[in-house]
Amino acid sequence: MKKKWLTMLMGTALVMGLAACGGGDKDTSKDTGTDKGTETASSDTAAKIFDQKCSSCHGGDLTGGMGPNLTKVGSKYSKDEILNIIKNGKGQMPANVITGDDANQVAEWLAAKK
Repeated sequence: MKKKWLTMLMGTALVMGLAACGGGDKDTSKDTGTDKGTETASSDTAAKIFDQKCSSCHGGDLTGGMGPNLTKVGSKYSKDEILNIIKNGKGQMPANVITGDDANQVAEWLAAKK
């Protein structure tokens, strides 16, 4: 029993370590939208970045998992506070999982979740 538990724990740690690194080097910072929907295109980009870098802990539907539920995070934190958490980490969350303009877009997108 202990062996199964240890194996599961180590496997989870490995998966989380890889997920925290963001995986892949696909450039998601480019806005593929046109002028007709810049806000929507930006939101779509932020959602894709979140899905690639954050959903393994916070869930694809933002309801949480290892990380907290983010469905209404904008009612608790401002964009700047969310950006600070992304940059510096908090609790189990490592710092700089997302950086640069990607971090800014995700912080803005999450701040709108009220």
